[in-house]
Amino acid sequence: MAKVQKDSPKDSKSAKSEGTVKKALALKGAEADVDVKTAEAELAQDDLAAFKAAKKREEEEGISRMIKDVTARKAATSSNASLESFDWEAFDKKGFGEGYSSKERQDLDNLYSGAIASVTESEVVKGTVVGINDRDVILNIGFKSDGLVPLAEFKDMVNLKIGDIVDLFIEERENSMGQLILSRRKAKLVKGWEYVQTALDKDQIIEGFVKRRTKGGLIVDVFGIEAFLPGSQIDVKPIRDFDIYVNKSIEVKVVKINYTNDNVVVSHKVLIEKDLEQQKAAILTNLEKGQVLEGVIKNMTNFGVFIDLGGVDGLLHITDISWGRINHPEDLLKLDQVVKVVVLDFDEDKKRISLGMKQLSAHPWDSLAAEIVIGSKVKGKIVNVADYGAFLELQPGVEGLIHVSEMSWSQHLRNPQDFIKVGDELNAVVLTIDRNERKMSLGIKQLTEDPWTRQEILSKYAVGTRHKGIVRNLTNFGLFIELEEGIDGLVHVSDLSWTKKIKHPSEFTKVGEPIEVQVLELDAVNRRLALSHKHLEENPWDTFETIFTVGSVQKGTILSKNDKGVVIELPYGIEGFCSLKNLVKEDNSKTEVGESYDFKVLEFSKDDRRITLSLKAMWSAEEEKSTSAAPKKKTTTGSKTKSIDKINQESEKSTLGDLEALSALKEKMRTKPEGSN
Repeated sequence: MAKVQKDSPKDSKSAKSEGTVKKALALKGAEADVDVKTAEAELAQDDLAAFKAAKKREEEEGISRMIKDVTARKAATSSNASLESFDWEAFDKKGFGEGYSSKERQDLDNLYSGAIASVTESEVVKGTVVGINDRDVILNIGFKSDGLVPLAEFKDMVNLKIGDIVDLFIEERENSMGQLILSRRKAKLVKGWEYVQTALDKDQIIEGFVKRRTKGGLIVDVFGIEAFLPGSQIDVKPIRDFDIYVNKSIEVKVVKINYTNDNVVVSHKVLIEKDLEQQKAAILTNLEKGQVLEGVIKNMTNFGVFIDLGGVDGLLHITDISWGRINHPEDLLKLDQVVKVVVLDFDEDKKRISLGMKQLSAHPWDSLAAEIVIGSKVKGKIVNVADYGAFLELQPGVEGLIHVSEMSWSQHLRNPQDFIKVGDELNAVVLTIDRNERKMSLGIKQLTEDPWTRQEILSKYAVGTRHKGIVRNLTNFGLFIELEEGIDGLVHVSDLSWTKKIKHPSEFTKVGEPIEVQVLELDAVNRRLALSHKHLEENPWDTFETIFTVGSVQKGTILSKNDKGVVIELPYGIEGFCSLKNLVKEDNSKTEVGESYDFKVLEFSKDDRRITLSLKAMWSAEEEKSTSAAPKKKTTTGSKTKSIDKINQESEKSTLGDLEALSALKEKMRTKPEGSN
């Protein structure tokens, strides 16, 4: 039977105390700092000693465990260093960060300098993508903080991922919020300008992307910079449709940079010009006159077309396109058309080539019908009108000149456009033809009868007959009147008015005005008519002879003054003349224009229509005696015949109205090329 030993009261109290301590330790934890005062309050006074003993044992056990751990680590990292030799006193005296050797400090500096980079604003650095969200890209540039760049600036990087390295522009190291401000867009611009400058300096070929067209050229994206590609620098031949290059890549060279206006000019033409120079040299080396080549029309002007012969251009003049006359090359040709041409001439130094196309076919004059001779009638179309005449095209390449003098029987040159216009189809008569020189002169007036050869001309325009005509020309000595087509007459300036003294016909009428005349003389052989306008009325000077007798007193008004005297207006609208020596008043005062006085007639001449007056004779007896002797009368016998002779002589001095002048001008014009190009 087992023997049960009861615990003594002392032991039961001890167990009770231990249970209380364990309960307190469980509440606070093994590492908790037990509030002694609280524990003492909870325990009875007699349990305090037991609690302190348990606490001390736990602390000793903790220290024992720590020593074991340190001993185990020391054994694992076996070191020869001995704590006995460590200078604890020197260690206590050193401050924070001290006690490092120079080498140790250098190693630490290198370690820290590699970990944190020094950055400068407005410079481009490399950055690594460390994060991407819906709005921003987080980038590390080795600075103390990362930077954010909007995701929109990475649209060109579709496959952007963490770890990618990109160029970044530092806008601010630290803004007001303490953030690092970066920009990839500005970095691309800065780098782009560097690449563009390098491409210009090294004459590099770069690739650009045509974004859009603009006035005069294209906008090309090169390294993120919008450069201008002029239309003239796209290709060696003119480009008419710029849209075919839009949204396409193109190789270019930088030819100009303007940093002031941020402008870059590029060229694609220079890339192919070098190859073309070699082709051009090869073509010019083998070029010969008469050689037939094939080319493409690259440009067209009003004087001809430029043809690309495969690296070298030649000019096909408008006169060498067709044997016929054309107004513009586009009448027969069009751009980009392939044509065959023959080399007419070339200048190797100036690299100019003259081409011909009509020379590849026979000249139309060689196939001209043999029955076309002088006097034969032909039909054609007016292809050109000049001041001296018009060209009638019988067939393409065969033309004849119709001189203006051969358009009408009228003796006066007129504008050819008064008769014909370009495009008119009409008949003509061959006047001259030279098949060797390929010239032909034509006439259209020969299709009608010469009015001067008609039988009724002598009776219709007999002396004394009156007619109405049109003023066609004015000269210093008279005017020419067209009575009908081909019938012209001359009115001398002295036959315009009985009473007025007309110095030039323009004072009386103008070209194109109708006028009535009377025939003074007819010369059908020489095709001349002497006409008069004043003879439509009776000569009033027959009556004036009885009124303005010598010595009579007439009332007159001074119209004008000159160095010799004054012109005086007398009754009936006629004029008289008073010399300065006879223009003296009794009181010697001056006379003025517009003043009226009584004058005495000193001389009257009906034939010359002259009246001489004197103011001095009105008060001077001596002057009055000098007027008593009547002047001698001039004979009027044959005056009309002398007048006609005078008209004929002066008309022979005419320029536009002179038949000889017309004939000379006609012959002069015939010496010019008339039917050839």
